[in-house]
Amino acid sequence: MSNYKTVFFTLGVLQIILGISMIIPIIIQIIYGELDSSFIGAGIITIIFGILFFLANLDHDKRLNLQQAFLLTSLSWLSIAIFGSLPFVFSSLQLSITDSLFESMSGITTTGSTIIINLNDAPKGILLWRALLQWLGGIGIIVMAITLMPIMNVGGMQLFKISSNDASEKILPKSKEIAASLILIYSGLTFICSIFYKIFGMNYFDSITHSMTTIATGGFSNYNESIGYFNSATIEITAIIFIILGSIPFIAYIKFLNGNKKIFISDSQIRTFIKIIIISIIILFFYLAFQNKNFSEINLRSISFNVVSILTGTGYVTQQFDNWGSFPLIFFLILMFIGGCAGSTTCGIKIFRVQILYLFLVNQLKKIIYPRGVFIIKYDNNNVDDKFMSSIISFIYLYIIIFFLITALLSLSGLDFVTSISAAATSISNVGPGLGTIIGPNGNFSQLSDFSKWVLSLGMILGRLELFAILVLFLPSFWQK
Repeated sequence: MSNYKTVFFTLGVLQIILGISMIIPIIIQIIYGELDSSFIGAGIITIIFGILFFLANLDHDKRLNLQQAFLLTSLSWLSIAIFGSLPFVFSSLQLSITDSLFESMSGITTTGSTIIINLNDAPKGILLWRALLQWLGGIGIIVMAITLMPIMNVGGMQLFKISSNDASEKILPKSKEIAASLILIYSGLTFICSIFYKIFGMNYFDSITHSMTTIATGGFSNYNESIGYFNSATIEITAIIFIILGSIPFIAYIKFLNGNKKIFISDSQIRTFIKIIIISIIILFFYLAFQNKNFSEINLRSISFNVVSILTGTGYVTQQFDNWGSFPLIFFLILMFIGGCAGSTTCGIKIFRVQILYLFLVNQLKKIIYPRGVFIIKYDNNNVDDKFMSSIISFIYLYIIIFFLITALLSLSGLDFVTSISAAATSISNVGPGLGTIIGPNGNFSQLSDFSKWVLSLGMILGRLELFAILVLFLPSFWQK
């Protein structure tokens, strides 16, 4: 029987950090004269549980094997979502436990779907807490995507190992080596983004909260109209730039600082990511121009913003793009599935998996044409072996299967087809807004049943943790290792 003391010790540390971070909303409550017991009570409960986990497992061996790494990955996100929901439960919004967990899960997984009906009048402490959850979720997934997930061989992520030395007992030390650099880069980008937001018209509070949800590609806003509330071209351009910066693999930033000045140009995944953005903008521009018969009526700014926001899973909106016609809706649905780059704050299938699947299909066609030929698939000068390829195909297959299962479950609750299919896509791809009149660009998820909210919450965490990290825990053979 494995010793799980290291797992629960780490969970205790995370809970203490989460509880301490609740001091920040308390300060905002004091500044805006909204002080109540919501964050004080939630913080005390969270810290107490964290201390109990911490003290009960002080004699841990400071090592994680592969089994424990999977368990820690899943439990850490689940526990933070649970304890992160307490401020919503205790707040003046009077949210139910289901709604509170949904909002918290949406925050920590950087999904951006919300059940709060009137954001414009919501307490400042709650608005800041939503942004903090997304910011913490963003840096959390970056650390895990670069350290834990490649070692666990989750869905082809082994391509992004820091080094060839992946001994499982060295998981924690390796995480410590790069965590400081990642946090500095992540915090630096957030700070610079907030400065530009302030310069271009946001107040201090909005600039801070929106910078956190921008870099995290989370999409939580303080207003029902999202970024469209500001109606500012400079703010939207700033958002586009920093969303893209948050969608680039953060390991590229480390490589750049270590001397590889051409990494942003030479990286195949980044190049493809930018190409998809440009091609998508061009396609939608000409489609809308053809529909309107007048180029002057086409808002290129809005097209660009929504393409970047949907592709990266950020979920900010400036216009109700569901009024653009049927084709843009299908097109945005495809972009939701593609997602951003691996090792960034984005979700979805990820660019590198789409690239490798394309290379695999081309390779299969070559084998049909040249049966005796030997063709080797290469990605960024790395050979893609059969084991790696099978993990890519398995991930995409499982992704599609789970998407349809979530869609079916949502339809059972009485939701229409468009709402069901877009809600499933937005949850597993961690995008935020869906399609249709209920959960469309300027709608919210408050009208959904509790059953639907639980299903979507499950979809959020599955999508955020790359499916396998959670599903493997339900295999009996996994626990017998």
